[in-house]
Amino acid sequence: MAVLVVGMADLKVAKAPDTLTTLGLGSCVGITLFDKKNKIGGMAHCMLPTYKGFEGQNKAKFVDSAVVELLNQMVRIGASRAGLVAKIAGGAHMFGKSQNNDLLKIGERNAAAGLAVLKQLSIPVQANDTGGTHGRTIELNPETGALSIKTVGLGTKSI
Repeated sequence: MAVLVVGMADLKVAKAPDTLTTLGLGSCVGITLFDKKNKIGGMAHCMLPTYKGFEGQNKAKFVDSAVVELLNQMVRIGASRAGLVAKIAGGAHMFGKSQNNDLLKIGERNAAAGLAVLKQLSIPVQANDTGGTHGRTIELNPETGALSIKTVGLGTKSI
């Protein structure tokens, strides 16, 4: 069993018993896809909501392009597109005390972009742990689909 670490602006796929983890989700979002039947999982650590205007850059950096790439990679290794479910975490408000400046609401915009692209792709969102003001570390178990979330100062939970 290996623990595959997904870096910032990165994505990876894994078959059980391997697991996927990403550290330090602040305003970034961690989007996971899971195929229960084939025990395949995927995780993306996305920094910005949309690839539009940034064509040619790393697709994993952007929520909309990362989810599509993650889906494609999972299908390539045997996942059933029809059986996929998603879980999303992160998207915290990490920049300053002002909640009124839309430019600083990157976490909120990332989470909204994640939900929108998953809806567009008809992938149901099974769980959502976004927002707040605390960073998170997540780990996906492709055997069970459980997503463990460690939130700074708030402990660990599984969704």
